[in-house]
Amino acid sequence: MTPVLGCKAADGIEPICEFRNPEDIAATASGWLLISEMAEANGSASGGIAAYQPASGRVEVLFPVGEFEDDREWGDPNCAPPSIANFAPHGIDLGRRPDGALQLLVINHGGRESVEFLAVEDSDAGLALTWRGCVIAPDDAYLNDLVTRRAGGFWATNMMSKRHPFFALVKTFFGADTGDVVRYVPHEGFAVEPGSAMPMPNGIEKGRNDDVLYVAAFGGDEVRKIDLAKGAVTARAKVARPDNITWTDDGKLLVASHTDSFVELTHCRNLAVGACGAAFEVVALDPDTLAQFVWLSHRGAPIGGVSVARRVGGSVYLGTFAGDRIARWQPVGAPP
Repeated sequence: MTPVLGCKAADGIEPICEFRNPEDIAATASGWLLISEMAEANGSASGGIAAYQPASGRVEVLFPVGEFEDDREWGDPNCAPPSIANFAPHGIDLGRRPDGALQLLVINHGGRESVEFLAVEDSDAGLALTWRGCVIAPDDAYLNDLVTRRAGGFWATNMMSKRHPFFALVKTFFGADTGDVVRYVPHEGFAVEPGSAMPMPNGIEKGRNDDVLYVAAFGGDEVRKIDLAKGAVTARAKVARPDNITWTDDGKLLVASHTDSFVELTHCRNLAVGACGAAFEVVALDPDTLAQFVWLSHRGAPIGGVSVARRVGGSVYLGTFAGDRIARWQPVGAPP
């Protein structure tokens, strides 16, 4: 695998090369992008949360940026602040708490498996993130992505055993389930959502009324729609190695899909410079039926190994699990 070097636009895709493994992207109402710089998926290297303002090109690292107060108002009072030196973010979600406060939830693999609660302050001066608490993940869980519950707490994908990832990979090759979706409710703790077991659950998004979940079964090559009241899968879409899932303003779901070989994706994790060039697709799904439309299919420069596609206005921003860049793609029209 030859890494993508240089930072030039190609095929209508414009790279912004100021990041490190920007695995997940959230967007604020004021136009900022919040970007999870994952560093290493196993938490062996530290990363951070960066912000990018497309209108100005401004890039800032927001967290961690130094010592912070031990304010545990939003999490488990027994959960201590994360290690600044070891902080290793993965999936993120921007949402409103029941009291209306804006928060960023961050999965952290650094030194422990946890979910960090960060308050988001959005002003004319820019963005700021303040640590407000955390919860420790269930024993042996390896969390990948999460989404905020309107009633408080969150749902998260528990991809596999953190202590035995190799056996999870073996199980996946045989089509066996390796993980599930867990629900966290304040003052109640964690519980597994019925009907959510699947091979390597990855990205997750919720329905407009918190009544369904859309979950990417990375190891099963499909996206599943789970009815929470029934505890059952009610629709499926065949998508190659689906990663993160996001909503568009016009009511479609966007799924980042890895269409290259597993070997190619593994090689991308060893990049020293540049970006992964592995093939990917951006797939649009109808939220009711999961009928799909491949909106973008690409391989090579300027970006590959795309793990998230986030539409903001007329642009779709692409993040990758391996590389030094995000990218902006400006499609013509919207998916049917």
